[in-house]
Amino acid sequence: MSVAVLDGNTVTGFIEAKEAFGNCVDEYFKMLDSNGDGGISRDELEEGLGRIFTMELESKTEENIDRFYSTIFERFDEDRDGRIDCNEFESLMREIMLAMARGIGDLSIIVALDQDSLLMMAVKHELAGT
Repeated sequence: MSVAVLDGNTVTGFIEAKEAFGNCVDEYFKMLDSNGDGGISRDELEEGLGRIFTMELESKTEENIDRFYSTIFERFDEDRDGRIDCNEFESLMREIMLAMARGIGDLSIIVALDQDSLLMMAVKHELAGT
């Protein structure tokens, strides 16, 4: 874990840097697609999403966790094939990141982030000045 300072502009700036954001999303997609079949199953998503974002699901009931992942698949599995492909995954990551940016707003916050988290990638992108 590392401590970083960021605001909503850190996150939106990263999303707007299409190449950097796309490369990062592709990397995470490959990490979550553990069997390499070109799609993320619900099991792969449940297993891997916490590596990208810090998620506090431990205190939630199994029913609420199931509903959470069902909602993701209903919203982002556009072709209804039971897998989230790379384009669908990019839409999911973009929406989550934009929601975070709106939640953070213009205030700078100090957060502890995993080195491999998507928010840390946004901070690194901002620090690189690209």
